Parts: sequence; C-alpha cells; structure tokens
Amino acid sequence: MFATAALFARQSLIIAYIALGVFLGPWGMAWVPDTDLIKDISNIGIIFLLFLLGLNLSPRKLLVLLKQTTIVTLLTSGVFAAVGYGIALFAGFSGTNAIVIGVSCMFSSTIIGLKLLPTTVLHHRHTGEVMISVLLLQDMIAIVVLLAFKAASGSQPVGTELAKLAVMLPALIGVAWLLKHFVLLKLFKMFDRIQEYVFLLALAWCLGIAELAYFIGFSHETGAFIAGITVATSPIALFIAESLKPLRDFFLVLFFFALGASLNVDSVGTIWLPAVILGLVMLALKPVVFRFALSNVSESNRLSWETGFRLGQMSEFSLLIVFVALQSALIDSIVVDFVQLATLVTFIGSSYCIVLRYPTPVAVSERLRRD
Repeated sequence: MFATAALFARQSLIIAYIALGVFLGPWGMAWVPDTDLIKDISNIGIIFLLFLLGLNLSPRKLLVLLKQTTIVTLLTSGVFAAVGYGIALFAGFSGTNAIVIGVSCMFSSTIIGLKLLPTTVLHHRHTGEVMISVLLLQDMIAIVVLLAFKAASGSQPVGTELAKLAVMLPALIGVAWLLKHFVLLKLFKMFDRIQEYVFLLALAWCLGIAELAYFIGFSHETGAFIAGITVATSPIALFIAESLKPLRDFFLVLFFFALGASLNVDSVGTIWLPAVILGLVMLALKPVVFRFALSNVSESNRLSWETGFRLGQMSEFSLLIVFVALQSALIDSIVVDFVQLATLVTFIGSSYCIVLRYPTPVAVSERLRRD
C-alpha cells in the first residue's frame, strides 16, 4: 500500500520504505518493537549492492576514475565536514560532538545515488562510473575514520590501525585474485550450464570474501566490492549481476524499513529544528560543491550538475560513524538521533529532487523516461 501510494505520487520507493518503518516501528504502531534483527538482515542488501557495483566496473577503468576524482572527493569532503561542524556548534553541541557530526556530513549515499540511476544510455553509464569512484573514495575515508575512532577508544594506537590497513587491504585483494583465478573461474567453466549452481557459487563468492574482509578488520561491504571487481572481466559477470538483483532489492527494502523504524521519535522533539536545518543545508550545498569540483576536472556542466544532485544527501556511513563513535564513548547519545534525523531529511529530499529532475525508474514525465 505504501509503495503503491509512492508510485502514484511519482516518488522513490525509498520514501515509502522509510515511512512504513516509522509507522510500524517502536515509536509508531509498535508492530515491530525490536528492529535489531531487521538491521542485521538489511545490511546484506548493502553487501549485495557493493558486490554488483564491483561486477560492473573493470579494475583498469576504476584506477583511471580514481585518479581523476581523488582531489574532487578530498576537497568536497572537507567542505561538507566544515559546514556540518559549524552548524553543530551553532546548535549547541560540544567540540567533540560537533567534530563527529561534521565528519558524518562528508559522505553521500551509495544506495540512493545508484539505485535511482538508469544505465540504459552511455551518458548515465559514465555518470554512474564517476559516482562509483567518488563513493568508493568516500568509503575509504570512512574506513580510516572508523579506525581512528576505534583507536581513540584506547584499544589500539591509530598508527597501528593505519599500518594494518596498508598491509591487510592489498593482502585481501591478492587472496581474492588468487582464489578467483585458481578456483572460482575453473568451477564456473566446468558447471556454467547449471544456472542454479552458478547462482549458489556467486552467493558463496560474495558473502565469503565479505566475511574474510570482516575477519581481518574491514567491513563486509569492502570485501563484497573486492569480490565483485575481481570477477568483473569474467564472461559470467552479467549473469551473476542479473541473478542477484532481486535479492539485493529485497534486503534494501529491509534496510530502509529499519532506518525508519529505528528513529527515536521521543528524543526528536529537542533537536528536530537544527537537524532539519543541517539536512536542508546539505541538500542545497552538495550539488553546488560537486558541480564546481567536477567541472574543474574537465567533466561537462550537465554531468557535473546531475552527479551533484545524485550525490546530494548524507549516507548510511553517516549513521555507522556516529554509532561507532557512541560505542567508543566519544559522543553523547543525542548526537546519534541528531545525525539520524538529518540523514533521513536528506534521503527523502534527495530522492524527491532526483525523481523530479532526472531520469529514474519512476520518472515523473515521458521526457525523463526517454532521456
């Protein structure tokens, strides 16, 4: 019912999932009183999303794009962090709380940015490639930030954590490449006519490398992306991508449902105005900053604006960062609710802007459907 209403209103289904979570969650009808299990299950959707992204991006093209967008990503992230920090201070948060809020503003949503992107024409394929390179670099920054927060909790010095990152990430990539070359591709070649087996093998590869990455200290999402990109040049990559899309979409529904259900409505009353202001400022600022940054690296004006709007929200990493900071005793619990509400505002506002302005699966006009 919620999804049908959203489609009639020409809105992204993401908004329907979030609204349903608020409606049925602990602070709504309370039909789903505990969302922890749903959160754990929904994270699988992000794993599949990163795996499918890797499948559609060759390593050689990725390196070219990363060289082009490194400066863009670093500069824009610095601007967003500074503005978020300033708004947090203005809202009355202490220095450390404000720093974490500023850091949470640095990132854009992989899920929204790419789920609303059509890939039927060359222009949007290139737009998607630029977005993926920016989002991947943001993910790397997020990993460093998370390691720094864990080090700040006193478990390990930050230098040790960064050294671990420099050693273990190449090792993970090397292990994945060796397994792909000597095991995975040979199995695909032997049994590629049995589609059920290929589907199971793809699941095992995605989740297995994701779990290996988590075991050595990285996120599941990082491992899934590496698993995808190592087989991107395989002839079986297209079949795997099409087979796993329904699973990805199902688990992403649960992700956005859990996001809405976990919103603490009781605590929102004290911080809703500055949180909404932060969300609106990010919605207005990010497209402009990305437009100027991408134009300076020779991207077209049209692509720069479109990429800016499609990356014009806060991120699921924003939520993860404040949760880790809270576990490390760096921030007050109210910061989590503040960032969560601001992120929801950007998710809803960004989805609305993209659907109105650019081609999406639920475009508002025939012209946008044809673009």
